Amino acid sequence: MTRREEWAEALDEARSGGATVGLVPTMGALHGGHLSLVRRAAATTATVAVSVYVNPLQFGRDEDLARYPRDLERDVAVATAAGAQLVFAPEAGEMWPEAPATTVHVRGITEPFEGEARPGHFDGVATIVTKLLSLSGRCLAFFGEKDFQQLAVVRRLVRDLSLPVEVVGCPTVRDADGLALSSRNAYLAPAERAAAPRVYAALLAGRRAVEGRGARRPGEVEAAMAAVLADDPRFALDYAAVVRPDDLSVPTVVAGEVRLLVAARLGGTRLVDNLPARSPHPEGP
Repeated sequence: MTRREEWAEALDEARSGGATVGLVPTMGALHGGHLSLVRRAAATTATVAVSVYVNPLQFGRDEDLARYPRDLERDVAVATAAGAQLVFAPEAGEMWPEAPATTVHVRGITEPFEGEARPGHFDGVATIVTKLLSLSGRCLAFFGEKDFQQLAVVRRLVRDLSLPVEVVGCPTVRDADGLALSSRNAYLAPAERAAAPRVYAALLAGRRAVEGRGARRPGEVEAAMAAVLADDPRFALDYAAVVRPDDLSVPTVVAGEVRLLVAARLGGTRLVDNLPARSPHPEGP
């Protein structure tokens, strides 16, 4: 379906019959990571609804909006096979009949890391997610942990705006060599694709520093991750960081649960990934 009213009415009808709704927001070009979210929603809720919308608001001036992969017929087929009953694929003019005068900005958590590398990106994400959740109504919304900062932003805006939504984070899906599945992996040349798992190797090095060596200084963990990518001149590191998972702040000392973040450019493709890690040192009071 392509109309906002039709989408909202279909989900209202499902809830009126007592069904719980599982929402999987996507930008299309569905891969195994997206489909794992659809299958999780199907195992958890009675009505699974998938949105397919390439959101112009979250692309910067020099980013890849025009070449972002699109294949709606395939997306509908694979989403349905994975358990989706409803697919919402609006055109930009349907979502925004006029240029939006409202922007949703989540202060603080959107500013470092991806926010610094892609100014305005998270305002675009927060605005479209707020609109989509408002159209969809009470639901469980399934997001992958692969874009961990985005997941944290969505959780915060749902909490701040008291939206009737439970946000469900789902583990990253990886190829056998560790590369996190992403629609942008299609941009990698064969030699770049062979090198790309080095990002995952960097995260594993950070995890070993935290869990194996018990590193206490965030800088030590960050250096361990950066060193893995420094060995290959094809990579340009944007950041390697160890953060608290709730608000993405950098701890004074590494303790308890942390999240490791890496972003790097490989050729013309930007790779973003993360891993959880648990320090043997307990968090303080």
